[in-house]
Formats: sequence, C-alpha cells, structure tokens
Amino acid sequence: MSKIDAPQKDLLVIENLKKYFPVRSGLFQRVTAWVQAVDGVSFSVREGETFGLVGESGCGKTTIGRTILRLTPSSGGTVYFDGEDVFAKRGAELKTLRRNMQIVFQDPYSSLDPRMPVGEIIAEGLQIHGIGNSKERAEVVTEMLAKVGLNPYHARRYPHEFSGGQRQRIGIARALSLNPKFIVCDEPVSALDVSIQSQVLNLLNKLQAEYGLTYLFIAHNLSVVEHISDRIGVMYLGKMSEITNRETLYRNPLHPYTKALLSAIPSPNPRVRRERIVLTGDVPSPLRPPSGCRFHPRCPIAVEICKHVDPPFEQKAADHWVACHLVPASGTVNQH
Repeated sequence: MSKIDAPQKDLLVIENLKKYFPVRSGLFQRVTAWVQAVDGVSFSVREGETFGLVGESGCGKTTIGRTILRLTPSSGGTVYFDGEDVFAKRGAELKTLRRNMQIVFQDPYSSLDPRMPVGEIIAEGLQIHGIGNSKERAEVVTEMLAKVGLNPYHARRYPHEFSGGQRQRIGIARALSLNPKFIVCDEPVSALDVSIQSQVLNLLNKLQAEYGLTYLFIAHNLSVVEHISDRIGVMYLGKMSEITNRETLYRNPLHPYTKALLSAIPSPNPRVRRERIVLTGDVPSPLRPPSGCRFHPRCPIAVEICKHVDPPFEQKAADHWVACHLVPASGTVNQH
C-alpha cells in the first residue's frame, strides 16, 4: 500500500499562525511598524506525506518553517505536533520534542560549522541529547554517512572540502541522526546544480520511504515541488491562497495566483505552448499590505469586493481549499 492510499492522521496542525517583525526607528529605537511576514496561516501535514509550500520570495514560507520549530518566536496562533502544543513546551519537554522535529537548511555551506569535522557535526545532536557513548555515536555517524551516499572517511574532513551537493547530504545526515518523525526542508536544492538537485530529491524520497518521514518541503520552484510533494500549499504575501493534492493543483488550479505561477513553468515539449499569464506590478510590501484580498492589485479578474473584503480560506471541493471570492463551491472561477 502506498503512503497516499494508507490512512493518514495529521502529524502537524498549524492554526492561525502569525509572525510579525518589528520595525524600529528613532534615537530610542521605538517600534514604529510591523512587517506581517505570516498573517493567520492554517494548514495540516499528514503523517508520512510531503507537504510542499510554494510562493514568491518574501511570501513567508521560510518564516513558517522556522516558527513551527521555534527557531523564531511566533506572534500568535498555535502549532500541534503529534497532538502536543509546540508553543507550550518548555525546558526538557521542548528538548525532547525537538528530537522529532529537524530541519535541512537552504544554504548547505553556512549551515555547517567550518571549524568542526563532519563526524562531529553529525554527532552533535546525539551528544546534546545524551544519546549513546562516543563509540555508539561514531557508529551512528558512519551509518548516516552511508545512508546519504558518503564514505566513512568523510567524517574526518571539514565542510570546505566538499561540493555543494555533498554538503547538503551532510546536512540531511545531521537531521536524520536523531531519528526524527518530521523534517522541514527549507529550499534544500535551490542552491544546487540541476543534475545534483535530482539526486538530492531522490535521496529524500528514498529516506522517507525507509524511515517513514514526514516532510514540509519549502520551495519556489514549482517543477521541484511537483516531483516530490503529495499535497501543496500556495502562499502569497503572508497568507495561504490554495491547498490541494498535487494532481489537482497542476491539472485544475482555482486561485488566479496559482494559475499565473503554473503558466510560467517551461514545457519540456517545444510543440506544447502554455497561455502565459503575466502579472502586472510588483509584490506589495508586507509592511503595508493592501486591504481586502492581498492579491487584488495584481489579479487579472479582481472585482470591487476583492479590494475591501479579505476572502475566507474555504473548502471549495474535496480536499481543495481556496481563498478567493470568485471561486464558488463548485470549483469554477466566476469571472464577472
């Protein structure tokens, strides 16, 4: 039975998550405004699946990933992991919870300490959590290196001695060493060559099948997200625009923003020509987001209500959620 066919429970539930960053100015550095990086986002990630989170740069994708793991404090909302309130955890309870929630960072070089050999980098989490003795930790390091396609002698080398793809494999091995249930993959292939990207994506798929992992896969490349994700959430300016399964999103997108993003994907067949939807204007600043629907200044089908009323994020069809006034429950777009 595939992971899609198998019954799944929600491993991660995000409810009305908010993250505002203060803007300070003046002699006393008083807070004069707030950057609304994430503003009331809700979704869930099912056990054993890969949930892709996509959108333009600056839409809040990475902020969501870091806030879920409490690498960045939240401004509001709740996050439940395996039924437990993540934001309510303190001290030893939080430390225990973090064993099951790991992250693979975007930049495979700056996320690795250049002063530490690779073996110590991978074993650091084990040491922090008091897992095993030095011999047992060394055995785990050797095992993790093998799992990501590296050799035991690589444990004695330093990060600068590896290529970008190898460094990202080291980052994956570090995240995997604590045997977590859930991993945030924060644009893990965006800094790599295309040929290396496919190798890393295939490695993530292989490890997911072997360890039963659950991924939140953050990316801006829709082709990459299509390759690895089961369900996909599309974000725009701090809010969720659309969530559905991979097949439905690429076959029948409902939100105008999603349609514009998909129209920009190059077709591998030169005889197939997509109708390109070109969005006018720039992405508004999250410091001063527009009223109503945040996408309305660039939306090709916006009407008067879009300018004044923020559309609710509603279920429009089976397992298909959209935030748009012009998408009725039937799943068709009303353009008038």
